[in-house]
Amino acid sequence: MKAPFAELFDLDLDERLQLVEDLWDSIAKDALPGPLNEGQVEELRRRRTAHLANPQAGNRSWADLMQRTRSRHAELRSQA
Repeated sequence: MKAPFAELFDLDLDERLQLVEDLWDSIAKDALPGPLNEGQVEELRRRRTAHLANPQAGNRSWADLMQRTRSRHAELRSQA
């Protein structure tokens, strides 16, 4: 007797990756977030206060964000 879902292991790599992605998306869609813990609530308060004090501080251009991401990625790769 064949195990349930055994035929899924016969899918090619791209199909299996797509299946995993689709399953994960369905789990994320159905999952309800739990309540925030006190540390999370405090962090949200801190960020809100910082934003209200200086709303422009978080504004970055797309080019700046990409450059920072690439720099950080290169830094992490060099540490590996």
